[in-house]
Amino acid sequence: MNEATQQATRQIFTVSQLTKNIKSLLEQKFSMIWISGEISNLRIPNSGHAYFSLKDDKAQIIAVMFRGQMRQLRFDLDDGLAIVGLGRVSVYEPRGNYQIILEYVEPMGAGALQLAFEQTKQRLTEEGLFSPEHKIPLPFLPRTICVITSPTGAAIQDIINITFRRFPTLQLKILPVRVQGHGASEEIVNALRLADQIVRPDVIILARGGGSMEDLAAFNAESVARAIYACETPVVSAVGHEIDFTIADFVADVRAPTPSAAAEIVVPVKIELLSRCSELRHRCLRSMSRMVLVSREHIHRLGRAVVHPLKKLQAYQQRVDDLQGRLFRAGLELVRHRQVHLMKVHFRLTNQSPVIRERHVRPVIEMLYFRLLKSNEKLIAKYRDRVHGANVKLEALSPKAVLQRGYSITRTLPDLKVVMDAVEVHKGQRLEILLARGKIQSTVDG
Repeated sequence: MNEATQQATRQIFTVSQLTKNIKSLLEQKFSMIWISGEISNLRIPNSGHAYFSLKDDKAQIIAVMFRGQMRQLRFDLDDGLAIVGLGRVSVYEPRGNYQIILEYVEPMGAGALQLAFEQTKQRLTEEGLFSPEHKIPLPFLPRTICVITSPTGAAIQDIINITFRRFPTLQLKILPVRVQGHGASEEIVNALRLADQIVRPDVIILARGGGSMEDLAAFNAESVARAIYACETPVVSAVGHEIDFTIADFVADVRAPTPSAAAEIVVPVKIELLSRCSELRHRCLRSMSRMVLVSREHIHRLGRAVVHPLKKLQAYQQRVDDLQGRLFRAGLELVRHRQVHLMKVHFRLTNQSPVIRERHVRPVIEMLYFRLLKSNEKLIAKYRDRVHGANVKLEALSPKAVLQRGYSITRTLPDLKVVMDAVEVHKGQRLEILLARGKIQSTVDG
C-alpha cells in the first residue's frame, strides 16, 4: 500500500457525504451552463414537472424542468425535439444520479415563438376551431360595433376615422386592452367575454397594429383563440399587417389584413347605401306601377270572364232542385221495386205453406186412396175366387168327400197305416175304419 493509498484510507466517507461533496463540486463547477441535445423519454406527471433525457449521438444526461419554468414555455416539449437549454448541473442524492436542472429552453432551428405558433395551430386545427362551418356571417348593417384594442395605438384611430367617415351615425364601443406584454392575453380574453355577454354588439373587431412575432404573441395565445371561438357574436381579426398571420386570424369569423380593412369590411358606406336605397326605391315604385297596371288588366279580364255570383247561385239552386227531384223519383222507384220483389217472395212463400200445399194435394191423395181401395178390393176378390176354386178342388180331392160317397178308409193301429191290400193285415190285427161320420175300431179275426 503506497502513501497516497494509506492517506485515502484514513478518511472514510459515507455514501451521503461523498454524494453531497460531489453535488457541491458539480454545482460550483457547472452552476449555470448552456446545453443542447435531443429530448427523449419525456414524462410529465401530475405534479407538472418535466423529466426527460437529453442526448446526442454519444451520450445522454437526465434533465429536469420544474413546473414554474414549464409555465414560461411558449411551446410544448416533445420526444425528438432538439433544444438548447440553460441550467445547472446537480446530483439527485437519493439515487446518486447527476442531472441538469433546466431553467430555460428554446428549440433549435426555429424560434420558440414560431414553434409555439405551429404547435398551437396544429392542435387547434385538429380540434376543429378553424373549420369553416363554425364561422358566423357578418351582419349586412351592424348597429353597434365593439372594438377591442389598445386605446393609444394607431389601429383604433384608423378604425374610428374609417367608421365615422363611412357611416357617421354608427355606434362604436371601445374596450381598451393591452395588446402586448405580460397579461395582454388575459385582458383580451376578458374583453372578448365582456363584449360577447354584456355589451352584445353586432360585430366585434379585435385589432392591433403590426409588430414582431414577440409583439403579436398575445394573439397567438390558445386562451385568446378559445375565447374567440366561444363568442356568439361574429369576430373580425385585424392584427398586424397584411403579411402577418396569428392564431386569432385563423379562428376568427373574418380575417382583415389590417385594422383599416376591418373597418371597411364591417362598416358599409352610408352614402352608397342611401343612394342604393333611393335607386331601389325608384325601381320598386316602377315595378309596383307596372304590377298595378298588369294586375288591373288581369282583374278586368277576369271580371269579364267571371259569372255573377247570383247567377251562379241560381244555377246551382236549379241544379240542386233537379238533383232532389231525381233523387226523390229514384227513391220511389226503388221502393216500388222492393215492394214488387217482396210480393213475389210473399207469393212464393205462401205457395210453399203446408196448409196450401195440403189443400192442393188432398184431392190427389183422396183419389189415389180411392184407387188403391178399389184395386185392393179387386185384388181381394180375385184372390178370394182363386181360393174358393182351390178350395172346391181341394174338397173334391179330399178323402172325406170319398167317404161321403159311402166309402171308408182302413188303417192299422197303432201306426195308422192305410190298408190297401188284405194281405197286409193278419189275424188279431187291430184296425181303425174311418167313415163319413165317425170311425170304428175292429179286430181281424180271419
